[in-house]
Amino acid sequence: MLSFKKQKKPFMAKFKLSYVAMLVVLVLLAISALPNLYPNKSWLHISAAPEVKTQALPSTENIVRFLNSQGFEVSQGVENQATINVLLNTPTQSAQAQAAIKSNYPNTQVKIAEHATSPVWLQEFGLSPIKLGLDLNGGVLFVLDVDLDKAIDEQLLSAYQQTKAIIVKQKAYGVKAKQTNQGFEISALENAAEKLTSVISDLKSRFENLTITTSTHGNLQVVKVSYSEQGRSAFDKQVVSQTLTTLRSRIEELGITEAVTQRQGKQRIRIELPGVQDPAEAKRIIGATASLGFYQLKEIGGQTFNLQSGGTIKLDPVPIFTGEHINNANIGRDDWGKPLVQLSLDSQGGDAMSAFSKANIGKPMATLYSEYSQNAKGEVVKKSEVINVANIAQHLSSCFSITNMQSQQAAADLALLLRAGSLTAPVTIVHEQTIGPSLGQDNINNGLAALMLGMGLTLAFMALWYRRLGLIANVALVLNLTSLVGLMSLLPGVVLTLPGIAGLVLTIGMAVDTNVIIFERIKEERRKGCPPYQAIQEGYKQAANTILDANITTMITAIILYGIGYGPVKGFAITLALGLITSVFTGVYVSKYLSQSLYLKLGKKAGVNAHA
Repeated sequence: MLSFKKQKKPFMAKFKLSYVAMLVVLVLLAISALPNLYPNKSWLHISAAPEVKTQALPSTENIVRFLNSQGFEVSQGVENQATINVLLNTPTQSAQAQAAIKSNYPNTQVKIAEHATSPVWLQEFGLSPIKLGLDLNGGVLFVLDVDLDKAIDEQLLSAYQQTKAIIVKQKAYGVKAKQTNQGFEISALENAAEKLTSVISDLKSRFENLTITTSTHGNLQVVKVSYSEQGRSAFDKQVVSQTLTTLRSRIEELGITEAVTQRQGKQRIRIELPGVQDPAEAKRIIGATASLGFYQLKEIGGQTFNLQSGGTIKLDPVPIFTGEHINNANIGRDDWGKPLVQLSLDSQGGDAMSAFSKANIGKPMATLYSEYSQNAKGEVVKKSEVINVANIAQHLSSCFSITNMQSQQAAADLALLLRAGSLTAPVTIVHEQTIGPSLGQDNINNGLAALMLGMGLTLAFMALWYRRLGLIANVALVLNLTSLVGLMSLLPGVVLTLPGIAGLVLTIGMAVDTNVIIFERIKEERRKGCPPYQAIQEGYKQAANTILDANITTMITAIILYGIGYGPVKGFAITLALGLITSVFTGVYVSKYLSQSLYLKLGKKAGVNAHA
């Protein structure tokens, strides 16, 4: 008896400690899964349009009466300061109701916003339901093509223009630059070789990945400037990466937090906007390729641009600074009530503005606005026009304003694009698909029906075939599904898609496989004559390595799918990978401790009998 107790105490202490840790993890995951019982609701936020000076709104009663007359059943209408919030009985009609309100009340702006319905204490912990993907929540899918050929042409044109400016600035007499089909070339007389070297050095410091090829033709030294295959590849990667970053910033500016923005192939970008029921606004901002630059006027040797107000003007081809140095941009109004855009620059842009304005007080500075668009032939063309020419009245620094904007909406769009960043390459929307929220709800219902059917049949089979152990497996299976939902709700960036629901069903199958392997091992030990408690220990011990090996190989597949896939494939891979983790946790460790707890008394009795 004494020897039995000495062996039992350390094991029991370790058992209780592991049990408590496991219980804490399960409770935390269950709490994080709770918000999924309280789905978010779509509200209509109605306020006065920003360009309307009189901020009068129709009454809440009038809005509700109008919506009911149009066939929209209003569940609730609440007035909150300068905003009227309306909740419909059928959330899938929010987009149609939004259009109806805009049509009947043109001086209002209507936004669709998601409101949490979970208890306040869950919201205070920052817990929310699983973010739903495009196919479950409805929304818009865009596939954008990044015109890398146009980007490289623009880069070479900029390099050519800056080369001419460098030659003039350095007074490099005898050095000339001219454009060619594949870039441009710089030629110099024999006595201007040193000046040519200085020009090339300055050019390389401004542009990376340029290929310089030098040759001699008589008394001329000719340098061809272009991009090599390796340099072109590096430039393409840089452009696509910058485009991805800019598009993500623009989507954040639109207030869409569950968007999926990822590269698709060499030069395409896939954007999924779940929950967006009005794609026009998103399309207008995402597809915009506007950029901004600030230039000095230059009558001799300058480049000619059109004025927005009419006429032409010549500007220095080298900008003082560009939109990439803008930290923030906000709309406002000047002393006459006209819209303007207030800019804040980074340190590099602020230094450039400070140095230029200090040396040019009383002289004009032009703001050049450029954007890409498609002409009637489908070709991408760049349109640039000067939107503002103003005299520098004083020494400026990192904060100043752009005035004379055409409208409040134009100022708001420009401010948004400048905050989010400009695109260095034109993008074209080559595919657009809108999925209605009603179709998304049908996908949810069908997917959950398949999940419940599969789980119900599995629970029944395990209970009938394995009896007491089957009940333990069923408890572990429910805990597995709860843990997986809680983990997906907890991790940022995880989005549930329709293939993700398929991953949930597959997770149930894999969890059952785990228990079947273990229980068959336990049966083998029982046939050898082992007592129940010892058979359980040996069964879990012998099956553990097999289960871990199988799940590791599947995890490798899930990681590969996540790495190279996109859209639905990526959603499936995320659910599969997380499901593997929770399956091993609940199927091996949780069910082991449940089995040991259930058969502990039998184990004690068997241990006493064995000792006797």
